[in-house]
Amino acid sequence: MSIVRIAPEINLVMDTESGTVTQERADSIQYSMETVFERMDKLDAIAEDLLNSLSPSEPLLNSWPGREHTSYMAGFYSNTFYGVVVGLAFSGLLALVIYISRLMGGVV
Repeated sequence: MSIVRIAPEINLVMDTESGTVTQERADSIQYSMETVFERMDKLDAIAEDLLNSLSPSEPLLNSWPGREHTSYMAGFYSNTFYGVVVGLAFSGLLALVIYISRLMGGVV
């Protein structure tokens, strides 16, 4: 926040951010909010990153550029691997049941 003194003899000042011209008063105190705004921007970026972590196609805050779809591809390949493993286990179990039922077919 910056103030320009227009006429120091009559205590006129202008706020450069809003462009208002007012009389300078001794009983009012002005603080700069720039540090608060910087911290709020950092918190906003962190909150946005937290929301982006839920989506597999959004970039994360601390990741390298061009890695937007990395978690999507990792999820695809890991689910494909587990699907193949479960499918092979199920088909092996089914083949074992069919083999045992054919062996028991002559006994019963």
